Amino acid sequence: MAEKAKLHHLRFRPHFKTHQSRAIGQWFREAGVDAITVSSLGMAAYFAPDWKDITVAFPTNILEMNRIEKLARDIQLNLLVESQEVATYLQEHLSHSVGIFLKIDVGYHRTGLSPTDQQQIESILKVLDQSPKLHFKGWLGHTGHTYSCRDTACIRSRHQQACEVMGTLQSTYSNRYPDAIVSLGDTPSCSVSDSFPHVDEIRPGNFVFYDLTQRHIGSNDCDQIAVAMACPIVAIHKDRNECVVYGGGVHFSKDRLVQGDNSLLWGQVVRSTATGWGTPIEGMYLRSLSQEHGIVKVPHEEMPKLRVGDTLLVLPVHSCMTVACMRQYRALDGKTISCWDGRSSDEGLLLQ
Repeated sequence: MAEKAKLHHLRFRPHFKTHQSRAIGQWFREAGVDAITVSSLGMAAYFAPDWKDITVAFPTNILEMNRIEKLARDIQLNLLVESQEVATYLQEHLSHSVGIFLKIDVGYHRTGLSPTDQQQIESILKVLDQSPKLHFKGWLGHTGHTYSCRDTACIRSRHQQACEVMGTLQSTYSNRYPDAIVSLGDTPSCSVSDSFPHVDEIRPGNFVFYDLTQRHIGSNDCDQIAVAMACPIVAIHKDRNECVVYGGGVHFSKDRLVQGDNSLLWGQVVRSTATGWGTPIEGMYLRSLSQEHGIVKVPHEEMPKLRVGDTLLVLPVHSCMTVACMRQYRALDGKTISCWDGRSSDEGLLLQ
């Protein structure tokens, strides 16, 4: 991915929400990366000792002003704004400077300003223009609707549409903001596209490991998936051609895929090898999950090979969520690699 960014003269600001590990983050530095993306201020604080230019690709939460202030004091912090109210609040409460991206909806319809809502865009820019602490960095979008594609042609089409949307905005405001950049990020587009018109920066994240969802939509091949869950077999039911593993929703999350026969797939079992794992075992997959249990559908010819206490290797449907559940890795050499613990003192369930 770093080589693709260089080839197309793009800044590479990878999203670290997938791996969430300072140790793995250093692998990116070895590839020449000097700026990153994260999905929360807590994650930004975790990576701040190593990275001094961080974009939080999530709408600014004004209830976290203390954390924003601390990070803005120590690093180049870039925030997302999509309302005049948030821009005004930041201007009134910040002591330190931050970079501001306007979040643009390029078709995903999750968050972001409509690119045609000139009144709203102008109202935010007016606040930024008058503020000595809010520095307009440019236009940021996420082509998340590529995840509903099922082939590379669809991915490329939606990517090109997003590029054109952002290019129109950039052109409209180029005289006023000649240094404003266009930042786009999603693994499917960055994996399969070979054209990035109007784009200055890319922010893919999932590509570091990939997963079954990315394979399903055409981003990668199965042999490019770089994480697997090690699940101990705790029970075997030969009469149902099933086994039970210690690997449930609290390990994988509840993301799943619909297969061709409309059955649900929560993970794919792969063949264990001396150097890790090999190809998927056809017809052997996680068919259901509860909190701690995983039920594996097993082909008849594979049943005699299973023993209680064996470990099955399962490719995750969504590696980002699986990492967030597990909070650590074990490398093939046995080394443990830690992650951000994902907790903060001002978040959590209320208990009455």
